[in-house]
Amino acid sequence: MNFRYLTSLKSIKSSIKFIVLLSLISVFLANCSVPNALKPKKVAKDRPIGALERARQNIEQGRGISLKDMAGKKSTTYEFSTSNPLWRASLETIDFMPLATVDYSGGIIITDWYSDTSSNDDSIKITVRFLSNQIQSNSLKIIVHNKKCKINENCTIREIDSKIKFELQKSILAKAVLIEQDSKKSKKN
Repeated sequence: MNFRYLTSLKSIKSSIKFIVLLSLISVFLANCSVPNALKPKKVAKDRPIGALERARQNIEQGRGISLKDMAGKKSTTYEFSTSNPLWRASLETIDFMPLATVDYSGGIIITDWYSDTSSNDDSIKITVRFLSNQIQSNSLKIIVHNKKCKINENCTIREIDSKIKFELQKSILAKAVLIEQDSKKSKKN
């Protein structure tokens, strides 16, 4: 009886060894694959294939940089994503304020707290959100926060709906129109 037990124990051990060995082999084989250079490339149908086509498409959409005819002509034209008239006009309008966050891809500009007086008890913070690249009044969302602090007390911060908000929007849109007109004139020449 002891012999049968030992024989069955040996067969179980050999079975376990076989299973472990098989598992290890399958793991190694699973990690072995065709190198990336030999795999067929998947190309989306709506995306241009060549790098030059992608670059042209990005520039047309205002995303990227172009060095046109660098070897052929003496002058080089740089086109940055900041050529967006609304973006440039916004930065020019609030350039007197310190900026906390500027994110073109996210479409947002946030200033730091600003006070035009010598006392720090009253200051404002402006957020400009870009909802569209078109020069329209509904393309911008401007939020103005006011912070009032009293001596030895906590500060209160609240969103205000003042004329600053509407004056900023009007000024940004007017500058954007001028920037776009200048851009069109320079492209014609």
